[in-house]
Amino acid sequence: MQNSKMKVAIVHDWLVSYAGADRVVDCMHHVFPDAPIYTLVYDAKRMPSWFRSYDIRTTWVQKLPFATKLYKKLLPLMPGAFEALDLSEYDLVLSSSSSCSKGVITRPDAVHICYCHTPIRYVWDFYYTYRANANPLVRAVMPGQMHKLRQWDKCAADRVDYFIANSRYIAQRIKKYYRRDSDVIYPCVHINESPFVPKEDFYLVVGRFTWYKRIDLAVAACTRLGRRLIVIGSGEEESRLKAIAGPRVEFLGGGLSDEEVRGYYLRAKAFLFPGEEDFGITPVEAQSAGTPVLAYGRGGACETVEDGRTGYLFNAQTVDSLVDCIARFEAEGVACTPEQIRAHSLRFSEQRFERQLRDYCLRRVQDWQAELRACAAMPKEEVL
Repeated sequence: MQNSKMKVAIVHDWLVSYAGADRVVDCMHHVFPDAPIYTLVYDAKRMPSWFRSYDIRTTWVQKLPFATKLYKKLLPLMPGAFEALDLSEYDLVLSSSSSCSKGVITRPDAVHICYCHTPIRYVWDFYYTYRANANPLVRAVMPGQMHKLRQWDKCAADRVDYFIANSRYIAQRIKKYYRRDSDVIYPCVHINESPFVPKEDFYLVVGRFTWYKRIDLAVAACTRLGRRLIVIGSGEEESRLKAIAGPRVEFLGGGLSDEEVRGYYLRAKAFLFPGEEDFGITPVEAQSAGTPVLAYGRGGACETVEDGRTGYLFNAQTVDSLVDCIARFEAEGVACTPEQIRAHSLRFSEQRFERQLRDYCLRRVQDWQAELRACAAMPKEEVL
């Protein structure tokens, strides 16, 4: 099998909005433009227009009523849906997984490389937190369902030939739950190339309003300090966030264009990131605009924010800790200039990701082929 003639398939959990993992898949397709993209469900209306030119193939779940809206509630169906995909014609399968897409079945001589955004959060390390935040009915059925899914997920991980982790933080979790080694390739982030503009007197938060993002900490801290805060996003936590917000907290919703959001990144005095994320795209986007980041010191932010130089890390996920961090930033500033902060963000560019991914995949395919040749050349007495 020559690499130039290699048949490649990309598998992704779902394509229903253009978030961080979907940008990774987009870059994967740039690396392998002839590869079809297999996914659980696809909502063309909510994805960028250029995806309509891609060869996107969905599972049978796509035919279920309201599947593109209720897909997360169909978790028990996902393992079977991905296992039903026939990928036997492909030499290389590249999965992008934070859920069940890594569970596809490949040919014995094919190579399966999984780019793992995280082991399934609600199955493993965040299980008890998700359960505590679920409604009573879901809380009652979760133990039995999650026990079965943990068994399947470990089995699915065993089918992967090589793991790529999106951060050292995730590499540790892959080792913990799957007992597998992985190589780290940081995900791709669109690097801002717009000219710098003068900073204005406001802090910025960008993200979905869901409980684990902890946007409530940013709202509460800026309310206590009387600082202006711009909040971009939407979600189920919106009513609660607005209820605790002071008069200097402004909610702009989630319908802004990329250009509009980029403008706020450029003008903000600092970006607040109080959640614990596997990697965290938005802190890198902020730094690419030359904006310092004040982030909770766990998860991927520890690998993207240089404490004291491109921002600050605060130790506890509390309002008091974030208030202290803001006070330190206002008193001391950061060591790097906006130009230096942007230069730091180039470590996470799309071009760098595509180059590293291409080289990694080709190297692993060669490794796999060498192993197959070695097995075929073994003397019969050694095989026995």
